[in-house]
Amino acid sequence: MNNIHTIQLMDTHAGGDVSRIVTGGIDVLPGATVREQMEYLRDEADGLRRLLLEEPYGIPEMSVDLLVPTSHPEAVAGYIIMEVMGYPIYSGSNTLCTATAVLESGIVPKQEGIQRFKLEAPAGLVQIEAKVHNGVVESVTCGGLPSYIDTHHDTILVPGVGQVTYSIAYSGGFYALVDATELGFKLVRDEERALAECAYKIVEAIKAKRGFSHYTLGDVGPLPFLHFMGPEEQIAEGFVRSRSTTYVHPGVICRSTTGTGTSARLALMNYEGRLNVGDKLETVSLRDTGFIGTFTDTRQEGAHQVVENTITGRSYVLAHSNIVINCDDPMVACGELRHILRDRYQRPEPVALPLET
Repeated sequence: MNNIHTIQLMDTHAGGDVSRIVTGGIDVLPGATVREQMEYLRDEADGLRRLLLEEPYGIPEMSVDLLVPTSHPEAVAGYIIMEVMGYPIYSGSNTLCTATAVLESGIVPKQEGIQRFKLEAPAGLVQIEAKVHNGVVESVTCGGLPSYIDTHHDTILVPGVGQVTYSIAYSGGFYALVDATELGFKLVRDEERALAECAYKIVEAIKAKRGFSHYTLGDVGPLPFLHFMGPEEQIAEGFVRSRSTTYVHPGVICRSTTGTGTSARLALMNYEGRLNVGDKLETVSLRDTGFIGTFTDTRQEGAHQVVENTITGRSYVLAHSNIVINCDDPMVACGELRHILRDRYQRPEPVALPLET
């Protein structure tokens, strides 16, 4: 049984995007900060990400968040985000799910009303505000990363698509922002595959044309994301709603609109002079789920007008489970994983089922 281990999981979703929260079974990783722990996991133990996002345990549309210790005195826990494309330093939907898991697991005991605490992401400290009613986490608001527009209304000829107008925002990753209506999309669920195929062509064309560099982080890799923007509907003074969807990887459209996608939209609206402090944008997904982004402040960083914002949504717990990892299974690449596994497999006690009478 030395080749069999278990990992403890809490499966959650926010806006339809499933985040598997790893709550146990992994050794403490080297690194003084969550960013350093993430880099170790990425470079030395990528097998955990692959195990939980690939067959037979998962699918690429899911995400994984590993709870890790934090050395920051203001944070209650750290978390490392793993997705099919790699290790983003921040994600809104993953943060909503991790904050809910921290409350549901008792790391932060639930209290009625508004609770505030901080988590440490690879990007740094994240302020969390959770609303709890009758013991249920009804909503979570988290700080979005400072976001800005790198490129406004550039054009590119995309093979198989035609001339495309796009903007580029940074909101935790670089996003191409395109008008869905101009490309003939209504942003309904039946278009999901066509949206993924179209986004892939646009992203690949932009990547072939140029790269992007963050004003402090430098090179953060090639353009990964595209956000389709639907028409804006004025719901109330300072409150706009828009159908939206986000492409993150070949063949993968997020179930939610994504927190970072919503932050990117806020940066664009601010750049175009269409936001005041306190204004809100609700992005609505192909599955009619939504996140609300709130514009909280702006500042000038060199040539960039940087937007401060928050993202509000709700996460639901789907399951608590123990994943059994058998290193003799040819579908499991334990060579990239074994050295961080902690728990040995323990056979569960048999359960006596009631007999029919």
